[in-house]
Order: sequence, then structure tokens, then C-alpha cells
Amino acid sequence: MSTIRDVARHAGVSTMTVSRVINRSGYTSAATRASVERAIAELGYVPNAVARHLRSKVTKTIALVLSDITNPFFTTIARGVEDVAGPRGFGVMFCNTDEDPGEEMDYLQMLTQRQVDGVLLVPAGSATEPLRLLRSRNVPVVVLDRRVRSRQVDQVRTDSVADSRLLVSHLTGLGHRRIAMLSGKRTISTATDRVAGYELALRDAGIPVDPRLVRYGGYGVARGYQMATEVMALDPAPTALFAANNFIAFGAIRRLHELRIHVPDDISLVSFDDLPDDWLIDPFLTVVDQPAYEMGRRAAELLLQRVDGAPPHDAQSIVLPGELMVRRSTAAPSPRPVAVA
Repeated sequence: MSTIRDVARHAGVSTMTVSRVINRSGYTSAATRASVERAIAELGYVPNAVARHLRSKVTKTIALVLSDITNPFFTTIARGVEDVAGPRGFGVMFCNTDEDPGEEMDYLQMLTQRQVDGVLLVPAGSATEPLRLLRSRNVPVVVLDRRVRSRQVDQVRTDSVADSRLLVSHLTGLGHRRIAMLSGKRTISTATDRVAGYELALRDAGIPVDPRLVRYGGYGVARGYQMATEVMALDPAPTALFAANNFIAFGAIRRLHELRIHVPDDISLVSFDDLPDDWLIDPFLTVVDQPAYEMGRRAAELLLQRVDGAPPHDAQSIVLPGELMVRRSTAAPSPRPVAVA
């Protein structure tokens, strides 16, 4: 394998000159540059990018730390990030925390040791410790999807309170008064914000909040199934379900199918997050569609600005609008009470 010294000897120049040509730093005449590039091609020399980046303290790598990489909402965010990072010469490392704060900290420790240039973080909890760690290592960070209390960190998200209020107002406008709320963990801002929006919409409609209809569990299919099981056992049963994300909705649909309860004839169902077009033959769910691709794109652009040296004191909070998409999973309440076997 050829070395930089081999290239220098072949081109008849110093190793410093070869380094300037490779890194495009300092002055080198056109003739000398052409000679060095010819020697590199003839010898098949491959520069050691890792060593070069470590010397310059830039690794041209950013990390995207996600809570559930299997969810199409987050994979769409990832696509937006890659479409910004790739053309700028940055690679993207993907980390999946499964909503586990301990695993999140383990990943962040590893990423700072590998000297990534920046981190895009979907927090698994309050984010206090993760942000403190990244700040102590001078690693730029942008928080995605979820709200954090710090005004010193960039954030890109949608307004979960307003969008949740919109979905529930759609249900109350159809005449529903017993609406169950199936949400994520209490430690996650989107879960509590979506409950807050749900409660505001009920108050707007003059409907008292029944705490038995509000469930915190998690953003997975299994938790959606369990929460649906719990609320459908209530007497009287709800006439509508609000799933705080699409995976909760999948779990709820599975349980409703087992109970032979039909959507929307027997019960209405709404959810956060649409699905990619190629997943659906016939779009069915009424949802608030969050602009996941745009969130990823805007967050990556903001992060790379920080990596390039933009001052951190002007932290930005970018809140993108969601879109209500009314489909066939919602209808007026059935005149017959839902009977659960």
C-alpha cells in the first residue's frame, strides 16, 4: 500500500506539498498540483481520511439519535437529515435508544469519544443530562421532535398541543363526548403535550375530562394494544380513540379487531403521523400529518451552521405546522353503545 512519502518521491516534491494538495490548503502551483495528482493516481494512493480529520479536529460526521428507528416518522426524518448532510460531505451515524434514557446516555458517551461534529437528538426523557454532557464536550446539538425547557439549545418540532387540540376538536365536532386518549410515556414532552391539547379541546366543547379515559403507556404497538384493552373495558366504553402516534394506533386497531368492534361504524379513531404513500393502498386513518422530512432537513441545516461556527447564543426554536387529514376512520357516534364481550 502506497504512503504519502511514496507519492512525494514519485512526484519529486516534499510530503508537506503532497499534504497541501490533498487538503487543498496553502499555495501550490498548478504544475505541482497536477504532478502530485498524477502520482496519486499512478500509485493508487488513498489518503487516510480518519487521521486527517482527527488532526483537524473535524470528523465530517454527525449523529442522529432516534427513539425508534423502525417508525416511518423517524425514518422520514432521517432521510431529510441525509439529504442535507450528504452533499456537504458529512456522514450520518444512526443510534436507536428505544426510549431508554440509560441507552441514550451510553450512545452519547460513545459519540463524544468518537468526536462527532454534532448531534441531532430525539430525547428519551427530559434531556437534562444529555444536554449537559454535550455542552461539557462542546458538541453542537439540535433537539428534534420534542420540546425541552432550555432556551440555550436549538429545537425543531411541531406544536403537539395545538395539533392535538385540532384532532380532538374534529371528534367533538362530529358529536363525540367520550373520547379516550392513548399516549406515550409521561417523561416525554410530546406525550404530555398531546394530552394537554386533548384536554383543551374537551374544555372548548364543554366536556369534562374523565381521568379514566386518559392512558400513558408508550409509543409502541404493544402499549397501544394494552391501553385500548383498558379503555374498552370501561362502562360506558368510549365512542372514539385518540392514539398519540401511528404505532399506538396499530396496536389499538389490533385490539378492536379482536373485539369485533369496527372503525368507524362502532368507534372512531384518530392518530398523530401519517404513513408513507407506498405503505398504503387505501389511506384510512384520520391523522395530523407532521412534516417529518422538513423537520429533519431544517434540523440538519441548523446543526451544520453550528458546526461551521455559528454562535450558540442565538438558539432557535423552529415550530413547523402539522396538517389535519380527515379520512374514513372518523364518523358521528354510533346510536348503539359499544358492546365489549
